[in-house]
Amino acid sequence: MTDKELAARLLELLGGKDNVTANAACMTRLRVGVVDAGKVDVEAIKKLDGVMGLVVDDTMQIVLGPGKVNKVLTEFSKLTGLAAGVAEESVTDAAAENKAAQKAKYEAKPVQAFLKKIANIFVALLPGIIAAGLINGICNVINVASGNALADAWWYQGIRSMGWALFAYLPILVGYNSAREFGGSASLGGIAGAMCIANAAMPLLAAGAADPEKAILLPLTNAAYNPAAGGMIAALIAGAFFAFLEKQIRKVMPNILDTFITPLLVLIIGAFALMLVIQPVGAWLTQGIFFVLNFVYEKMGVVGGYILSAGFLPLVSVGLHQALTPIHALLNDPTGPTKGVNYLLPILMMAGGGQVGAGLALYFKSKNKRLRKFVAESIPVGILGVGEPLMYAVTLPLVRPFVTACLGAGFGGVLAALFHVGTVSQGVSGLFGLLIVVPGQQLFYVIAMLAAYAGGFVLTWFFGVDEQRIEKFYGE
Repeated sequence: MTDKELAARLLELLGGKDNVTANAACMTRLRVGVVDAGKVDVEAIKKLDGVMGLVVDDTMQIVLGPGKVNKVLTEFSKLTGLAAGVAEESVTDAAAENKAAQKAKYEAKPVQAFLKKIANIFVALLPGIIAAGLINGICNVINVASGNALADAWWYQGIRSMGWALFAYLPILVGYNSAREFGGSASLGGIAGAMCIANAAMPLLAAGAADPEKAILLPLTNAAYNPAAGGMIAALIAGAFFAFLEKQIRKVMPNILDTFITPLLVLIIGAFALMLVIQPVGAWLTQGIFFVLNFVYEKMGVVGGYILSAGFLPLVSVGLHQALTPIHALLNDPTGPTKGVNYLLPILMMAGGGQVGAGLALYFKSKNKRLRKFVAESIPVGILGVGEPLMYAVTLPLVRPFVTACLGAGFGGVLAALFHVGTVSQGVSGLFGLLIVVPGQQLFYVIAMLAAYAGGFVLTWFFGVDEQRIEKFYGE
């Protein structure tokens, strides 16, 4: 469908020329004022080829995407006889629109949809992970600095127990959320998660805990059950599997028996799957993740730091960064190989610094007032660690500064890797990242972030400013 044909079809579905009072374009949306919203065929508009989405409001907002919206507006205004305008919008509106367009473009893809489910499992857990991580990190510093002077202080050990509890029982919460996210009973997923915690009182482990020679051996592996090896990853898989199993059983189970028999069968069948398949697979995946991260971080060193930080924003733009959510939780586990120090997150944080530098270069070099307004609004929150307005409203639509921001961020990643900067928790970035950086490493973190600023600024200043493209998106 050509732009002209799309404009004509849209006008028809919007109720015709007499129902349109105004037409204007934002960065990605055709905004149409209508007399009677009841005359608008909302569902038909959503199904049109070329339409990414529709926001029904006082003004109909049809998401068409960057560039295309201006072409359709030109044809649309010819049909309506109304002047084509450019709607005033804030950087927040523009960012939301471009993000919506990106979301419409990628969210329907199976990989992105699956990773979104994985991310959703952990989003609800972030407050606990952040708080527990901070408790563990601060208490470790206090223990070392004081020579463990507070070992017998009830109030101190009570606070420490809060930090310990989250990570000790995290598999239960992961299994619970996983089953719920994949459409099953959350409580059954929680039981699956509990099976992924090493507890000497577990009947499967009790005999071996009392006497290793009497440990119960499993078939196939001829080894004792080792829940800690798979841990959180196994709990995630088990929760999803229990949800799948429950839905399949409910399809064939008579209603009169469903309440009692279905959950019983899920647990019995799930127990076999968990012991013989899921736990070994979870252990293998956990080991594989740490092997890859260790190779990139230790073996590739500064090169790995550059690649990780420079490549992070493209992952964010298409939603693939969601795959890293469980990895951050693994790295912040004080019982894991890194002892709770997340060395990946500081490197990835540098991506935001590259964007800030790119934004500053655009502000000082470009003469476009609308672009400068957007940058001025988004830079402060970008410095604080909220990068969406800057990415979706400024760098990503212009393409070049997005690329130079990524490449510039790599310099910060190099220093973050070189200084071995780590965090004790997650959930914040930018300037707020100082709150979660391992105590004593704050200065190194700031130096690395400044390098990301500088890299993004210099590369954008010389290679990322395209005034023609800027005028195309933001007007003269």
